[in-house]
Amino acid sequence: MRRNIHIIIIEDEPATARHLEYILKEINPEIQITKCLQSIAEATEWFTLNDNNFDLIFSDIRLSDGLSFEIFRKVKIKKPVIFVTAYHDYAIEAFRNNGIDYVLKPFDKEEITRTIFKYHILIAADSEKRQNAKASLLQELQNATKHYRKSFLIHYCGRLIPVEAAKINWFHTANEIVYAHLSDGRQYIMEFTLEQLENELEPTLFFRANRQFIINKKAVEAVEYFFNGRLLIKIHPSPQDQIIVSKAKAMTFRK
Repeated sequence: MRRNIHIIIIEDEPATARHLEYILKEINPEIQITKCLQSIAEATEWFTLNDNNFDLIFSDIRLSDGLSFEIFRKVKIKKPVIFVTAYHDYAIEAFRNNGIDYVLKPFDKEEITRTIFKYHILIAADSEKRQNAKASLLQELQNATKHYRKSFLIHYCGRLIPVEAAKINWFHTANEIVYAHLSDGRQYIMEFTLEQLENELEPTLFFRANRQFIINKKAVEAVEYFFNGRLLIKIHPSPQDQIIVSKAKAMTFRK
């Protein structure tokens, strides 16, 4: 893995680009960042003038002036691309645009190391193995495009009330009944278990804090350190019971 790789970074958040560059250099000091590009317009111009004089691209998907796929429609690029994004929704299109991997933000050194290793495996493979690897990746990306529940129809007083999932601040279970709590204080009984909700809710928005609570990250007001490496979550509106994240889940929650 100690090969000198020339990498292009397409990212409109300078802090994220610097963080990615820092991690890449930690993984392999011989990696060269050839160019950091911040927009579709800038990237299209640069790739038009520079004829594939690099090895690999790390690209965000949502840029300030649109989706980065537009770059690959305008300019013929033969090099592999690792897409780094906060969104699940573009995995298949990423594969169709030279994508060899799909990394979700926030990323860490372990994830970037894994994807660089995948790049080396693909480059070292012969043509047949490379096609098999791409077929495997397509299946992986198809699995990543799961559509999560955006809303619920909730039975209440003889009516069906539509409620957007994003407006539910937290779910909790008590006496084998699951309740949904909204920011305005309304509370509804849900016809789901927490396990079912955990599988159907967008994981970048909702987090299974413990056996009793699933919380909306936008409703979190503060996080306090608790005993033995655990975390105490302050959320609005405040539930009667404390929301404690175990030591085992604390790292995942902070990420």
